[in-house]
Amino acid sequence: MTHATNTTPTTHTKQTTATTPTQAAPSQARTAQAPRLDFAKAAPKAFKALIGLDAAARDGLDPALVELIQIRASLLNGCAYCLHMHTSDARAAGEDEARLHMIGVWREARNFFTDKEQAALALTEAVTLVAEDGVPDGVYARAAEHFEEAELARVLALIFTINTWNRIALSTAKIAGEDERESTP
Repeated sequence: MTHATNTTPTTHTKQTTATTPTQAAPSQARTAQAPRLDFAKAAPKAFKALIGLDAAARDGLDPALVELIQIRASLLNGCAYCLHMHTSDARAAGEDEARLHMIGVWREARNFFTDKEQAALALTEAVTLVAEDGVPDGVYARAAEHFEEAELARVLALIFTINTWNRIALSTAKIAGEDERESTP
C-alpha cells in the first residue's frame, strides 16, 4: 500500500484475500457427503490415546466450562461436527440457550459469563489461534488468576484436545449432526 505523500512504491506489500475459518475458497469447497476416513478404525492407538488425554483434561473441571471451551474452539476452527456435538451436550446438561448464542461474541456479552469463564474463553482463543499472536502474557496471567496451577494445566490440555478433535473432524470430513461417540471402540 502506498500513501499519497510517498512517491516510491513499496515492494513488501502483501495482498491477501480474507476468509474466515468457515469460508473456504470456491476451489476448496467440498461437495462429498461421506467422511473421508474413519480415524478411530484407521489409527486406533492414536484415537485411544487422544480419548485418554481428553478424559484426563476434563477430570475435575466444571462440565459447563468444558463445553464453553469446546464450543468456542470449534467456532474458531469452523468445525461444524464438533460444534453440533458440544452445543447438544451443553443443552443436555442444562446450559442456558442464551449463553450458547453468546459464546461467539462473548466479549460483547460479558454479562452472560463469569470472570473465570471469560478468562477461559480468552485463553481458548489465544491457544486456538496461537499462530497469529502466540499466547499473550496478559491472557495467560488472567487465566492464572482464576485457576489453580493443576486446574489451569487441565484447561490447557482440554484446549489442546478440542483443537485436535476439530482437526480430525475437519481433515476426515465428519458430517455435522452425526455423533459417532456411541459407536466408537
